[in-house]
Amino acid sequence: MFFFLSQLFSFLIMPFTICLILVGLGLIFFKKSWGRKLVLGSFLLSLFFSNSYLANWVMYTWEAPPKAFNSLPEYDLGIVLTGVTHIDKLPKDRTFFNKGADRVTHALQLYKMGKVKRILITGGLGFDPTDQTSEAESLGDFLLLAGVDKGDLLLETAARNTNENALFTKRLLEEKGLVGQNKASLLLITSAFHMKRAESCFIRNGLKTETFPVDYYASTPKLNIKSAIQPSIQAFSVWHILVKEWVGILVYRIMGYI
Repeated sequence: MFFFLSQLFSFLIMPFTICLILVGLGLIFFKKSWGRKLVLGSFLLSLFFSNSYLANWVMYTWEAPPKAFNSLPEYDLGIVLTGVTHIDKLPKDRTFFNKGADRVTHALQLYKMGKVKRILITGGLGFDPTDQTSEAESLGDFLLLAGVDKGDLLLETAARNTNENALFTKRLLEEKGLVGQNKASLLLITSAFHMKRAESCFIRNGLKTETFPVDYYASTPKLNIKSAIQPSIQAFSVWHILVKEWVGILVYRIMGYI
C-alpha cells in the first residue's frame, strides 16, 4: 500500500501534472480572479520547467560525475542494477533496451578490459509482469551473446526496487561466500542520477561498494539564446526524472531503507 501511495504522490507533484491541474482549475473557475491567476501561474511554470538550460543545470549538479575507465583498479565483481529494458515487450527472444543501456554496455566494457572479473545483474519481474522472464535473465542472455563467460555471470532475479537490489544481492553474495572474511571488491554500476540512492541502499545493507556512474542525461551547461529562450519538451522529461528520484529518496528515508 505504501508503494502505491508513494507512486500516487510522485505522480501528483510531477511538474507536468502540476501545470495541468493548475490550468484545469483555472479554466473551471476562470470567471473568478484567482482562477485567471491559476492559468497565468500554469503558463509561467510551463516556461520554467521547459527551459532546457535550467533543467540541464539542475541535472548536471545532481548526477554523480563520470569516472575514466583507466582510473579504475580491478574489482572482483561489477553489480549492475536493472531498469534498462522494455521488460514487457514481446517476443522474449531478444533484449529490448531503453535509455539506460549504458548500465549493461559499460559493464560489458569493464569486463572486456579486465576491470571487473565477474558481473552480477540484479532485477526481477517488476510489479505487474506480462512475462515470467526477469530483466536480469534477459540482460544475462545479452551478455552471454556478447562473450561473457557463463561462469563469470551471476543473476539475482527477485528484486523489484533499489532496496531489494541491495538486500537480495547481499543474500546472493553470502550464499556464494563473497562477503565476510573473503569479501569481494565490489563496483556498483547504475545511472548517474540514481547513484546516490543506490549506494546508500547498499551501504545500509552492509555492502561497501565503489561506484561507476553511467547513463548521463546532462551535458556541460552552456547558456546561449537557444537554451535560455526556446522551450523544450525534453526539459520536462528531465524534471520528471529528477522529481521521481527525489521522491524515491524521501520515501526510502521514511521507510528506513537509507
